Amino acid sequence: MTRRTRRLWTDEEKRSICLQTIAPGVSVAQVARRYAVNANLIFKWLRDPRYASDPASVQVPSEESRFLPVEIIDARPASDTPVAQNRIDIELSGGHRMRISGSYDPDALARLIRGLSP
Repeated sequence: MTRRTRRLWTDEEKRSICLQTIAPGVSVAQVARRYAVNANLIFKWLRDPRYASDPASVQVPSEESRFLPVEIIDARPASDTPVAQNRIDIELSGGHRMRISGSYDPDALARLIRGLSP
């Protein structure tokens, strides 16, 4: 029998998680799954003024923030298909794949992958 240990979250981690729940189109359940936390715990943090952020204090993304083009495909390429230069294929959990071609910002790509990973 394995013993379950309790995860200890720092105040900064709690603030960061609570901040993610106020993004447009993001639910508390999605954020809870991302961090493997019960949604009720996040709701509890949101009621605590130390962790819940004021929507007026939320920073607007800077000019440097940008989206990367993503192409979602179902079929796997044939093994004899030549691989294009400057192309990255990334397989995520759940069978999802990302293909990035051309130039890209490595830091933005790393943030995107972290955001999509469970």
